[in-house]
Amino acid sequence: MQLGLIGLGKMGGNMRERIRRAGHTVIGYDRNPDVSDVASLTELVDKLEGPRVVWVMVPAGAPTQSTVDELKDLLSEGDIVVDGGNSRWTDDEKHAAELAERGIGFVDAGVSGGVWGLQNGYALMVGGDDDHVARVKPIFDALKPEGDYGYVHAGKVGAGHFSKMVHNGIEYAMMQAYAEGWELLEAADSVTDVREVFRSWQEGTVIRSWLLDLAVNALHDDEHLDKLRGYAADSGEGRWTVEAAIDHAVPLPAITASLFARFASRQEDSPQMKMIAALRNQFGGHAVESAE
Repeated sequence: MQLGLIGLGKMGGNMRERIRRAGHTVIGYDRNPDVSDVASLTELVDKLEGPRVVWVMVPAGAPTQSTVDELKDLLSEGDIVVDGGNSRWTDDEKHAAELAERGIGFVDAGVSGGVWGLQNGYALMVGGDDDHVARVKPIFDALKPEGDYGYVHAGKVGAGHFSKMVHNGIEYAMMQAYAEGWELLEAADSVTDVREVFRSWQEGTVIRSWLLDLAVNALHDDEHLDKLRGYAADSGEGRWTVEAAIDHAVPLPAITASLFARFASRQEDSPQMKMIAALRNQFGGHAVESAE
């Protein structure tokens, strides 16, 4: 299968490689000519045989909107656009309607896997019409982890990004719990090896997880996280999760508190946020701020 892939950053570049390893043809475009296969979106579209599938992997908001606008003029009836970035689900409904005016299909795909996806595969949460999703299924199969799980057609347009948004909200709360436990252990005089306490939890406990493994990795590199400033950004999904909870009258006390904790990290050097920053760097390659 042929795929056009727009955006070859930390995730997009690895996704291109994983799809190619599965035997598919990927033509990638990025504003950075050093990683791009073509010089423009026009050239990308021209090189694809119809009916085309073009996957957009650029930041949410204006960058995604401008890319969809340009593709609307370049693509033809029967082509499909997949938005694999972290767009808000309400934008998906708008983009699907805009592209439908030209007979172009739209699929939204929440993608989780960060910088480890090339090796481990990407968890995929997909929204869209059955026939559109079926057309892209070979690519989803190439990206997903091995085994029976890691992919779901979650529902209609917007369902993929809504599901990924909730996933990231849960991630906020889980990271916050690990961070609070780590700070309390560090504060206790009786505990002399916090790093090995975390390591001991990796087997046989109910709180073992990949996030715990990543916390151990971070503590192995910097035992007391002295090299980090206690500052953690939020990329939007946590806010959107809380807003959706308000709209649906669903109480989310843990996720909401974890979002507010990130806001607090911008006011002072928070020990807990050192762990949050370390975890975000471990799984997603997100930037950290030096303590210096």
